[in-house]
Amino acid sequence: MRFFLVDRITAIEAGRSITTVKNLSLAEEYLADHFPGFPVMPGVLMLESMVQAGAWLMRYTEEFQYSTILLKQARAVRFNNFVIPGKSLLVTATVHKREADHWVLKGQGTVDGTSTVSARLTLQQFNPGEKNSDLAAADQARIREMRRLFKQICDVAEPA
Repeated sequence: MRFFLVDRITAIEAGRSITTVKNLSLAEEYLADHFPGFPVMPGVLMLESMVQAGAWLMRYTEEFQYSTILLKQARAVRFNNFVIPGKSLLVTATVHKREADHWVLKGQGTVDGTSTVSARLTLQQFNPGEKNSDLAAADQARIREMRRLFKQICDVAEPA
């Protein structure tokens, strides 16, 4: 199952920062089990929402040239509050350090101005097709799909 944890990109500055929103609805299936009688967004999904925000920033900055962006490391992770149905998780990610295929980002999630989660994330970008030519077509298909999704969740003009 794939979770899309960025509903909207509200601000993006290439190579610098991104702000996204995840609206938590009671319709999210995992809430039935997490926890019965007290539904809250799992901490790992709050962390994943920061990873996905950072990945959108990387794609936008790099003009969608990489098909794959993975979490390499999460440090200084702090869970401070719950996210409950009916609330919106506002996620910001700012670039701390950039290397060829690794980015270090500082992520923060808030609900109504109150911190819910924060972390320092290291994300890695690559194209599997560069090591295995059989995967090159899949890289291109994934990049096309990410461009399509970006247009749905962001009003900002896509890079050329």
